[in-house]
Amino acid sequence: MVASLGAVALALRAGLRLRRARFGRAPRAPDLLRAHLGVAKPAVAAICVGFLAGPISAAWLRDWTPFATFHAWLGVLAVGLFLAVAVLGWRLERRRGRPVDAHATLAGLAVLAAAVAVVAGMVLLP
Repeated sequence: MVASLGAVALALRAGLRLRRARFGRAPRAPDLLRAHLGVAKPAVAAICVGFLAGPISAAWLRDWTPFATFHAWLGVLAVGLFLAVAVLGWRLERRRGRPVDAHATLAGLAVLAAAVAVVAGMVLLP
């Protein structure tokens, strides 16, 4: 999960650079959108795989009840937000509407929820 969160941070950085360019505060590099998409898609896939591995690990390796912790429910929130961001990004990529602001807002909330989930998961470490 640490690697996937690192990839999310790179995607967020590229997305913020795209946003600054859209508002005319910075020049837009021609490969910036491709870089954002190239990092964001695998990052969301890795987040989803990590989310699915969490309850399996809790039940199988630790003999815990899945979704019995605050960390787990923060993970549900985070992955839901990341999936919403991915759907809006897909719509932007296919030029089906312009949900740019919603995409950016949900991305920020998804990263925040993931960061809080990391902190809440620290107490679960062996």
